[in-house]
Amino acid sequence: MEQNKKKEPKKRARKMIEKTYISFDWALKRLLRDKANFDVLEGFLTTLLNQEIKIVRLLESESNKDRDNAKSNRVDILAEDEDRDLLLIEVQGESEFAYFQRILFGASKLVTEYIERGNNYEHVKKVYSINIVYFDLGQGKDYVYHGKTEFRGIHYHDVLQLNHFQKQKFGVKEVSELYPEYYILKVNDFNRWSKVPLEQWLYFLSTSDIPEDADAPGLKAAREKLLFTQMSREDQIAFCRYIDDRVLISSQIYTAHGEGMLEGMEKGLKQGRKEGRAEGRAEGMHEKALSTAAQMKQDGLSPETIAKYTGLTVDEIEMV
Repeated sequence: MEQNKKKEPKKRARKMIEKTYISFDWALKRLLRDKANFDVLEGFLTTLLNQEIKIVRLLESESNKDRDNAKSNRVDILAEDEDRDLLLIEVQGESEFAYFQRILFGASKLVTEYIERGNNYEHVKKVYSINIVYFDLGQGKDYVYHGKTEFRGIHYHDVLQLNHFQKQKFGVKEVSELYPEYYILKVNDFNRWSKVPLEQWLYFLSTSDIPEDADAPGLKAAREKLLFTQMSREDQIAFCRYIDDRVLISSQIYTAHGEGMLEGMEKGLKQGRKEGRAEGRAEGMHEKALSTAAQMKQDGLSPETIAKYTGLTVDEIEMV
């Protein structure tokens, strides 16, 4: 019995390790760039965009070059699907106040980079900018936000539409389908398991856990391919190092934030003491002026004369 009790914790620990999944951001760095694992990405994109997505190839983007050893908690991957649309998936771990402008820059850069010189504007590629953020971006209660471009009349409030020829030529129904579309997934605090496919993905992105009953597109494949124990020893070491780097960066940011707050508090206390002393001196001078005014009033001087020499108002003098 004693031996069995001693072995039981090791068994539980081993079982926990066997069910440990790597985080999605690190999977983007290494595993999901393998064509054999495209089904995980395709499932995620199909669930989010609510249309069947088949990835043809991965391309280079603004920040996915030579980033395997980068310590910055940011990673992206750029895919092209069967319709030749561009899908940029980016994970951002730390707060960035100009993040809205940066996702605009990233999408705009793809629009200009992936059109061959001499081609007409009809060959501009459709861009989907998909941003998974682990910080409180902006103000809003939802977990998923979708942004697209439309032109609305300022007088009649109608939405500008494509004509029949343009619909046939471009193969879309709405003007907004020609422009970049933006998705922002704020997943940091999402911890609710659900039968809704998109919410299952949000849960995995937030917790790196995939429950047994997960049935969203791509998550079944993720259960097999994103297990820590399924990775090579080299990848396991790299993943652990990546997690350590993330913890270190978070600690540094937290420390800097705390030191900044402490410095601000100290400055505030000094300023408060300075202002308090000034306020005290002003009150003392005011009390002295009132005392002087009372004496001058007893000596028979007029309120106007007393006001001239004490700086008090006539009303204040009449009240002493």
